[in-house]
Amino acid sequence: EVQLVESGGGLVQAGGSLRLSCAASGFTFDDYAIGWFRQAPGKAREGVGCISSSDGKTYYVHSVKDRFTISSDNAKNTVYLQMNSLKAEDTAVYYCAADPWGGSCLPLVGKYWGQGTQVTVSS
Repeated sequence: EVQLVESGGGLVQAGGSLRLSCAASGFTFDDYAIGWFRQAPGKAREGVGCISSSDGKTYYVHSVKDRFTISSDNAKNTVYLQMNSLKAEDTAVYYCAADPWGGSCLPLVGKYWGQGTQVTVSS
């Protein structure tokens, strides 16, 4: 059974940092594309970024580029989302998602989803 479990969310002041983790189980990490989405209250879910398992390339939505970094530790089957210089508009529930292909992570559809973790940035 494929499982994705996010952790690391919380309350942080604007300008601060948080690191989210997505622990994956039930599949071979190298064969999947994994990414992060977020959904703010009253807004549609949006893709934040993703990492391709084949070559480790990462892609980000423009609004988080140069502030957020996605990385993976294949030995731990864990993907991380390092978030720096956080802004109030980054407040959302963050989800990790995975697709069963080992090529580029774009487009990330999200066949499997975690339960989400809340990130709240106070201004």
